[in-house]
Amino acid sequence: MLRDDEHALRTPESRFSDLPGFPYEPKYLQYGNLRMAYIDEHKGKGSEKTETFLCLHGQPTWSYLYRRMIPVFLNYTTSASEPSRRVVAPDLFGFGRSDKPARDETYTYNFHRDALLNLIRTLDLTNVTLVVQDWGGLLGLTLPVAEPSRFKRLIVMNTSIATGQPATKGFNDWRDFNNRSPDMKIGALIGRGTKHLTDAEKAAYDAPYPNKDYKGGVRRFPNMVMTDANMEGVDVSKQSLEMYKTSDQFNANDVFMAVGMKDPVLGPPVMRNMSKMWKNGCYWMEVAEGGHFVQEWGEDVAKKAIEAFEKQAVPEGIMRVDPKSAKL
Repeated sequence: MLRDDEHALRTPESRFSDLPGFPYEPKYLQYGNLRMAYIDEHKGKGSEKTETFLCLHGQPTWSYLYRRMIPVFLNYTTSASEPSRRVVAPDLFGFGRSDKPARDETYTYNFHRDALLNLIRTLDLTNVTLVVQDWGGLLGLTLPVAEPSRFKRLIVMNTSIATGQPATKGFNDWRDFNNRSPDMKIGALIGRGTKHLTDAEKAAYDAPYPNKDYKGGVRRFPNMVMTDANMEGVDVSKQSLEMYKTSDQFNANDVFMAVGMKDPVLGPPVMRNMSKMWKNGCYWMEVAEGGHFVQEWGEDVAKKAIEAFEKQAVPEGIMRVDPKSAKL
């Protein structure tokens, strides 16, 4: 929430007209004096058995990143009966249609985590499959430790749990670039590693930001990654890591990892290490052409994850990770 002496910017809705592949109407949730945008799509008859896919984006994207996965989450099934599904995809503050505090220092780890917990509790999300990538994971993977009964499964794409460990060279290079680029050209950046994007799709990633004043969240996030033990978010990240390593909250059929193999920052080495942290193991999918923004190859990821979850078996082309094994 904002202090009384602060203000936030709100991107004009006209900036979001004609978004390719993203026909969803936004909904809004008030969080103190800020407005959070999210999409909330339903399929089938809602009941206590409805599967909810909570899709969390990272930096510098917004919920538009999930446009290739949302239809699959809503509609795809290996069952003969129609699924009852719900997809919720918020825009973090500073991104997408959500309000953008004007003061860069407002963006802190707890500010964002508390806002996500408010969304989950206010919408009373249950039977949740948590879908995360990038900062969606750094924040999102700490949510089950606060609300364990709400979460059932995980889909984890290129991300990490940061507990104060030193940064890799790839991340330091990215953070340096970010800090040199206060008016980062976001569509061009994403298109650099995602060659199949059209110009209209790149423009959709630029839509939330009429000018650099709106990019406080974009600027802040790389500097919030916990690369020092004293940084905000380390303690809850350590608690979460311990839960994943020791708890039966998730079994081997509940965790699906999908790895963009061409990601230079949070790619195969980081994700292989992460795959060992689940006490009971996980599924492992390699997206050979995928870069950091794995959701841009997301149709197949979403389908394979649903096949694994519904059949409780390893789909073709997918591997199983045994945390006790030295290798994948």
